[in-house]
Amino acid sequence: MTGYATRGPLGGGGVVAERETEREHALLARVRAMEEAVGAIGTTLDETGTCRELAAFAARRLRATATVDLLAEPGAPPWRAAHAEPPERAASAAPAAGAATHPADTSGGLPPSAPTASGGAAGEVAPGGLPPSVPTAEGGAGPGALPPPAPTASGGAEGGAAPGALPPFAFSAPGGAPGALPPSSPTAPATAAARAASGDTALAGTAPGGARHRLSLPLAVDGEEPAGTVTLTRGGPPFTADEAALLRYAARLAARHLGHARRLAAAEDAALHLQRALVAEPGRPHPNLEIAGGYLPAGPRALVGGDWFETVRLHFGRSLLVVGDVMGHGLDAAVDMNAYRNALREAAATDLPPHRVLRHLDSVVAEDDARRPATVLLVRVDPARGTATFASAGHLPPAVFHADGSAELVHLTVGPPLGTGVGGYEPTTRPLDPGDTLLLFTDGLVERRGEDIDHSLARLASLRLPRDPGPDRVVEEVLGRLGAHSAEDDVAVLAARIRVRPHQ
Repeated sequence: MTGYATRGPLGGGGVVAERETEREHALLARVRAMEEAVGAIGTTLDETGTCRELAAFAARRLRATATVDLLAEPGAPPWRAAHAEPPERAASAAPAAGAATHPADTSGGLPPSAPTASGGAAGEVAPGGLPPSVPTAEGGAGPGALPPPAPTASGGAEGGAAPGALPPFAFSAPGGAPGALPPSSPTAPATAAARAASGDTALAGTAPGGARHRLSLPLAVDGEEPAGTVTLTRGGPPFTADEAALLRYAARLAARHLGHARRLAAAEDAALHLQRALVAEPGRPHPNLEIAGGYLPAGPRALVGGDWFETVRLHFGRSLLVVGDVMGHGLDAAVDMNAYRNALREAAATDLPPHRVLRHLDSVVAEDDARRPATVLLVRVDPARGTATFASAGHLPPAVFHADGSAELVHLTVGPPLGTGVGGYEPTTRPLDPGDTLLLFTDGLVERRGEDIDHSLARLASLRLPRDPGPDRVVEEVLGRLGAHSAEDDVAVLAARIRVRPHQ
């Protein structure tokens, strides 16, 4: 009796202290894993990139196959956004006598839980998936035992969930639990998406005979609709409560970044539509002129800028072609671009020659200190006479593509950019044959970092297009051959050709 009394309290106290120490190590490891998640998830403002980062983190940390399914909108079917495998699959080997029932995690993941009072291995999970520290009904700490529910007045368990409902963490006992799906079930993805939509969490394990376990969590933050679901599957031991807590944190973190990415995508989409409305709908020229235009923003983030093109219908079958570039990028440049565009329309309506339109615009802009300078090229096309009259305010010269596909630059007098108040714009007139296609463009089409502008223009003039290229073909070929889709600056182009009418 004396030996039992001495051994009981001291031995029990030592086990409790050891378990507390192990638990502290487990909590510290979880904090470190959470810090890693902060640095690894959401490094870009891209929805798919965030999903891939979440899947990679979960697969690496929790040693499981990870999939991320997103919901485009509530009620829509989910789509697979990311998939990741663990860096190495644990070898299926029989555990040594007295060893833990699952292989040690060497990937820097969460450490196993503290040993049980009965001497079980640290992190050992009962067949039902319960941590060994849950006390039994008799007050022990037997593996897999649940505390007895407090009886209600009607004899039920106090606080019990409604039939079929899942608690925040649902551990399945051998044979399955409500909501647990075997890995081979064809309805597993749909059920996972349904759980994500309802905000439920499923931590499910198969029977001991099947070696697959599933952990599914919604991508949601408090009070928000789930953006989708993240699902882990693996063989071997069931998922522990620590692993589920880490995945829940990572899922919430990813959900927050997904919300930011979606709001940014919506803002960019609105800005792009606004910019396209400004530059892709020029005024209608006379029917005796064929035109085609194109605009490419500089990269995925700079969706608005100061490049634009325009056509203005004049008297006697003539049309005024315009291409311009306001200094700078972003919304401020786009605002100034719209102001230039409106002022030019008003000046062109007076039917002044191109160089006098530029003089008028320069004097008006010079009076406004807040207005940014801009380069502008005007071309008045007269199909009846077969001529084109040019006037340039600091802009690059246009090119003419002939019917045989060859190209040449138009040599003209270049004045200062608009807004300087200096003036000095002069007209240049040259013939324009019916088979010639005139190309106006902004500097983003030809300029390249570290390259002399003369070499850039020579590369454009050396292009050889198929015979008889029309405006649409010229725009397509030039943008493609000069790599305009990856240019560092905005690109606006406008092509025009005199329409040949059949003789009556």
